[in-house]
Amino acid sequence: MPDKTQTNSAAPGDRLVRAGAIVFFIGAVATLVTVAPLFLGTTPFPTYMFGLSMLMAVGFLMAGAGVLRSVSAGRRQARAGR
Repeated sequence: MPDKTQTNSAAPGDRLVRAGAIVFFIGAVATLVTVAPLFLGTTPFPTYMFGLSMLMAVGFLMAGAGVLRSVSAGRRQARAGR
């Protein structure tokens, strides 16, 4: 019996995980840019750059919410298939 899930179909939390990964990556780059002047001895960036570093946490939470949503949908599907 072939698997009924199509390879190109997206699970309920997939988009949220992808968006969270992108936001996390942007936050990681902002963190590296913010910390670099501290090691190089140059003038530090403005305060808002430290706020952009918080995007790492936001992206992590978004991805976690996407994983939880995907798990929840999988459990609902398993219960319905009994």
